[in-house]
Amino acid sequence: MRPFPFTAVVGMADLRLALVLSAVSPAIGGVLVRGEKGTAKSTMVRALAGLLPELDVVTGCRFSCDPAEVDPECPDGPHQQGGEHHRRPARLVELPVGAAEDRVVGSLNLERALGEGVTDYQPGLLAAAHRGLLYVDEVNLLHDHLVDALLDAAAMGRATVEREGVSVSHAARFVLIGTMNPEEGELRPQLLDRFGLTVEVATSRDPQERVEVVRRRMAYENDPDDFADSYADDEAELAKKIDAAQQLLPSVRITDDALVRIAEVCASFEVDGMRADIVMARTAAAHAAWSGCEEVTTEDIRVAARLALPHRRRRNPFDAPGIDEQELEQALSEASSGTESGEGTGSEQSDPDGPDDDPPPGGPGGPGSGAPDPGEQEPPHQGVGSPPRGGQAGEQGAGSEQGQQHTVESGNPYRARLFSVAGSGTGEQGKRSRAITETGRTIGVQPVGGRDAGRSRTPHLVGTLYAAAPHQRARRGTGTGPVITPRDVRYALREGKESNLVLFCVDASGSMGARERIREVKSAVLSLLMDAYQRRDKVGMVAFRGSEADLVLPPTSSVEAAAVRLEGLPTGGRTPLAEGLVKVSEALRIESIRDPRRRPLVVVVTDGRATSGEEPVARAHRAAEKLASNGVASVVMDCETGRMRLGLARELAARLGAEHVPLGAVAADTLAGEIKARTARGNDVRRAA
Repeated sequence: MRPFPFTAVVGMADLRLALVLSAVSPAIGGVLVRGEKGTAKSTMVRALAGLLPELDVVTGCRFSCDPAEVDPECPDGPHQQGGEHHRRPARLVELPVGAAEDRVVGSLNLERALGEGVTDYQPGLLAAAHRGLLYVDEVNLLHDHLVDALLDAAAMGRATVEREGVSVSHAARFVLIGTMNPEEGELRPQLLDRFGLTVEVATSRDPQERVEVVRRRMAYENDPDDFADSYADDEAELAKKIDAAQQLLPSVRITDDALVRIAEVCASFEVDGMRADIVMARTAAAHAAWSGCEEVTTEDIRVAARLALPHRRRRNPFDAPGIDEQELEQALSEASSGTESGEGTGSEQSDPDGPDDDPPPGGPGGPGSGAPDPGEQEPPHQGVGSPPRGGQAGEQGAGSEQGQQHTVESGNPYRARLFSVAGSGTGEQGKRSRAITETGRTIGVQPVGGRDAGRSRTPHLVGTLYAAAPHQRARRGTGTGPVITPRDVRYALREGKESNLVLFCVDASGSMGARERIREVKSAVLSLLMDAYQRRDKVGMVAFRGSEADLVLPPTSSVEAAAVRLEGLPTGGRTPLAEGLVKVSEALRIESIRDPRRRPLVVVVTDGRATSGEEPVARAHRAAEKLASNGVASVVMDCETGRMRLGLARELAARLGAEHVPLGAVAADTLAGEIKARTARGNDVRRAA
């Protein structure tokens, strides 16, 4: 079935422009498309391949070598310059999120390498994408080992496979295009910076535009060929314009004044590194060529900044990417003062199809800003995770747990100490707990079909030779090397780090409602969330107050969503600690079915009080002991403050078999200082003795 035509996609002018500019100048570094589900991100990307010019390829070369500039290290070489070749369309290669590393970078046949001395290399997806497009849908869910392979290829322009002393390298220059839904988690900073341009797409709110989208989609599904034919002239015209821009690009001039403006804009937005300057220069040149000009203008720089800077402005994992148009105009105005006028009008600045850079709802004055309305009463049906409405708690009680519900913003996060799960797991690669993984230090060997054989794709040379050695006399090989069979192959057993499910169980009752106390609690949880982001964990959140507990955030890879829920979490009412622990058990049971290899780490944030329902303390202890009996690793963050402390959180930790951590000891610096102080005291005692 023919793909949906590129020119038939309704709206999304910025995405259309970014993809075209990347096709004009692949050196830009590709495009990252961010947006909610159902916005035709993948449809437009797949349609781009049909617009690219055809390529001259060396006949018989599996690595798409250019006959005018052959790769001297090509595994299928050596090729003769200008030798036999043919033309073929540019490829769009899709990299599945769950692909194995060998499928991506290629594989070597160890049996033939050892027995026959032959380098039998099977190329992977990176070789197929050379001189074309490499598309990763849901790129934010890509496994770390695949991310590393992509980073290496994108940085060096080559892919290298090394297996126990046997090495193969080939050219791998491609335009990297990724799509993602930010609700499912953000990208690693290293990969995010590799994308030259980024575009935010959102569903249109214009009814007429939505109707046109549905009309075109239904027409395409009824007769794909006829629908594609109706846009054939538009597609051919656009492909011709892209080819013309590619031919003009080498002639485009970037004056020193233009480079100074680019540098001043990047400096004014405080972006990290120099990649932003380089990408902006390449994008401005590509836009000039696309516009049919031979010199970069202010308008070209404006467009380049809008596409190249938003994702490079993030200062921490919870910052939303974006660029303020007024700031951009001010930076351009300051950079352009004293230069020639009449270059750009800024007509594209108000493009209605551009990215939505409005402040997020949690900003000043938004629904998550934490400003309570004392005039409203809380509705009786309001859940634990509902946005705060202020007023009195909807539960009868006495003391501090009957006070007003309110929301307090967190303080500044800090570097949190590491909490991990004991033992060794087999989960996805991360940076938290010990596990058998595909990378890491080698701790042994295992045969094909071993318990953890599927976790390692790296053959173990010495182990394979040891396994084959006793059978050589019986096999009577005719060659000079040993006879290796598939049953002899041994794989490296590696130990590295895994990611975990960090499930927060947060006490949101009235006893936590003191303004400075809840601010400190939220700062600590936010710091742990940032730590979870850096260690590639999944996170979830249970909150309990009043008479019930809610799963306010099901387990997800989006740490940003957890941060938003935390900021908007209201406090008030009694303390149903038992209900919170029961809800944790239920959430873990469901998640173990969905993701059985990922081990959980429960972080209970409480002062240990239990005041809701009949026998609240006894029920809380029983729920804690049940969690402990299931082998769930946990940490109790003790939020009790003041001189007179009841020690209830410490007792809860004992019931859970958990590590007890005072709120003030969550910071990594606090732990280091405590260890240093204890060491100093021990030295004093020894000197005194």
